[in-house]
Amino acid sequence: EYAEFLHCKGRKFTDFDEVRQEIEVETDRITGVNKGISSIPINLRIYSPHVLSLTLIDLPGITKVPVGDQPPDIEVQIRDMIMQFIARENCLILAVTPANTDLANSDALKLAKEVDPQGLRTIGVITKLDLMDEGTDAREILENKLLPLRRGYIGVVNRSQKDIDGKKDIKAALLAERKFFLSHPAYRHMADRMGTPYLQKVLNQQLTNHIRDTLPAFRSKLQSQLLSIEHEVEVYKNFRPEDPTRKTKALLQMVQQFSVDFEKRIEGSGDQVDTLELSGGAKINRIFHERFPFELVKMEFNEKELRREISYAIKNIHGIRQVLPCLFTPDMAFEAIVKKQIVKLKGPCLKSVDLVMQELINTVKKCTKKLATYPRLCEETERIVAGYIREREEKTKDQVLLLIDIQVSYINTNHEDFIGFANAQQRSSQVNKSAVGNQGTNLPPSRQIVIRKGWLTINNIGIMKGGSKEYWFVLTAESLSWYKDDEEKEKKYMLPLDNLKVRDVEKSFMSSKHIFALFNTEQRNVYKDYRFLELACDSQEEVDSWKASLLRAGVYPDKSSTENDENGQADNFSMDPQLERQVETIRNLVDSYMSIINKCIRDLIPKTIMHLMINNVKEFINAELLAHLYSSEDQNTLMEESAEQAQRRDEMLRMYQALKEALAIIGDISTSTVSTPAPPPVDDSWLQQARRSPPPSPSTQRRPTLNNPPTRPLSGRGPAPAIPSPGPQSGAPPVPFRPGPLPPFPSGGEAHGGPPQVPSRPTRAPPSVP
Repeated sequence: EYAEFLHCKGRKFTDFDEVRQEIEVETDRITGVNKGISSIPINLRIYSPHVLSLTLIDLPGITKVPVGDQPPDIEVQIRDMIMQFIARENCLILAVTPANTDLANSDALKLAKEVDPQGLRTIGVITKLDLMDEGTDAREILENKLLPLRRGYIGVVNRSQKDIDGKKDIKAALLAERKFFLSHPAYRHMADRMGTPYLQKVLNQQLTNHIRDTLPAFRSKLQSQLLSIEHEVEVYKNFRPEDPTRKTKALLQMVQQFSVDFEKRIEGSGDQVDTLELSGGAKINRIFHERFPFELVKMEFNEKELRREISYAIKNIHGIRQVLPCLFTPDMAFEAIVKKQIVKLKGPCLKSVDLVMQELINTVKKCTKKLATYPRLCEETERIVAGYIREREEKTKDQVLLLIDIQVSYINTNHEDFIGFANAQQRSSQVNKSAVGNQGTNLPPSRQIVIRKGWLTINNIGIMKGGSKEYWFVLTAESLSWYKDDEEKEKKYMLPLDNLKVRDVEKSFMSSKHIFALFNTEQRNVYKDYRFLELACDSQEEVDSWKASLLRAGVYPDKSSTENDENGQADNFSMDPQLERQVETIRNLVDSYMSIINKCIRDLIPKTIMHLMINNVKEFINAELLAHLYSSEDQNTLMEESAEQAQRRDEMLRMYQALKEALAIIGDISTSTVSTPAPPPVDDSWLQQARRSPPPSPSTQRRPTLNNPPTRPLSGRGPAPAIPSPGPQSGAPPVPFRPGPLPPFPSGGEAHGGPPQVPSRPTRAPPSVP
């Protein structure tokens, strides 16, 4: 048998007199020698074949009046200290009360009731049974008849202060206790349910019951913890620090994993789908088929500027000569304007390369997060691959510029889709004749094609009775219609696109949606009495996508600020009818040829980027990355593990093993432990009454007295699991003997409606003042 203190690590105490002395020394060291208190526990662990596996916490009793060095709020401090322990659901409470005090005033039972109202965790302990006055006993309390508890009371007789000073042996004290219960006429019939050994047995059984009751919750908690770390631990299970080839294997495995992750993010994969945001390949696809076409269409919106350029080109080609009706429209003006428009495509094309390059680098950064175990490898991999992407970016841009220059070098007016001069003149005359009032009913097929469908919210407050509302919108080249739902059976309205423009609307403070508005350039109402039709989407990307679709339908962003020309030339500019016809003809030719170029560019640029950048980077990662890593740095330096990662791995493995062992132990307990059912509830209303009003002094009229002087109210003790009972010097007057049973509740005529009373007893002077 030996003992260990937490504050004396490595030292084993085999002499228990030294243990007692160490407790006193440590107490004085922390609290001083003048009755100070401290919430710092003294941790003592005893190893013995004769003790049970229990954790006992010895808490102080409630002190009402501060003495010595105790602070003024000593009662509050001790109460808070006690509540920290007894409020825990996995704590059994020993509510210790001396037999020579009034049980109804017990602070221990009062506090226990606050945290354990059902009484499932509370065991009553009655001490100082040997100090009760002759002729009195606590039989009814111990039989759980007078003031019942669900788990009842157990009586014990501890050593007196004289026995402790005389160093009376524990075994001798247990024998004396046994003799006391067997020889006492009030307790001998229940001696087998009294005493310290029985209290140990009850505690062991209650702990067993408590463990069994809490096992399901513990097991489910441990299972969830185990599942949460199992995936992460899987990486560490095969870690062998003594393996000389460990770093080489790890390097090959990490590079291969990086290659697979990069390809899956670009090509798409069903086994690891990101549900929170778009991954690399999906974003690049969006750049190819939404962002890039949007940038191309956005260039065409300034119709006024284009017509001005065409008129200047025609006049400059004629020079000093007069433009006569008999002369044909000059093809040189068409070529000059078309070449200028084609050169403008360089900006959107190069921008798309930049966007794809940035997305590739972002994808690399996300894939290298799995290499964080080896910081140097992660850094080198990111540096090498990002450097290669930038190198491919330059070559891709050169190729893109070459494609644009190729288109500029030869204007193919014999292309099968080109309308030609005759058709351009014919179309311009048709447009002038039929430009009024078309609502989309007899439109040519090209104008009836649906450009986009989708849900949008009409955001104008009050536009409908319920405020903003969601509708199903259908956009064609001629109109914007909205329906009640996507079945398109009930059409709410059809809005012609003539003279409409789109502008951004600032997002309101309370709204989470992104808003844009349609308005009429001729200051007319767009819808009923509203100048603006405000439409809302859930994200800015969706707004940009709708704006790109509206551009294709000819609804351009509002650019009113750019309409003023230098020196006011645009405002004063006028053309004669012949020049107007030529401008319209060339405008139709430019429109036709640029649609051919746009279709070609929209097809070629994504293919060029895919071939020269994306596929090339994938091949580089698969075939050359490992060689570059080997040549960049020493393998040992490259595969140096971070200290944080090593510590995390050890902690995760330790936790994993601990959880598995805990689950195995719980399995053993649940199959090999026998538990007893909890006793039925009892009437413990006396506890609530004791808390509501102070109990009156025991009445001398409750039973006849034998020349006994009047009694006085009784004092109480504080609660604690396994609170030590005070020595005999603190003794209050003992409880007198009662010849017969008493009614459990006072009669209605008693003052205050107090709790059941302990009967009166003769008083003798205490040996000392407590």
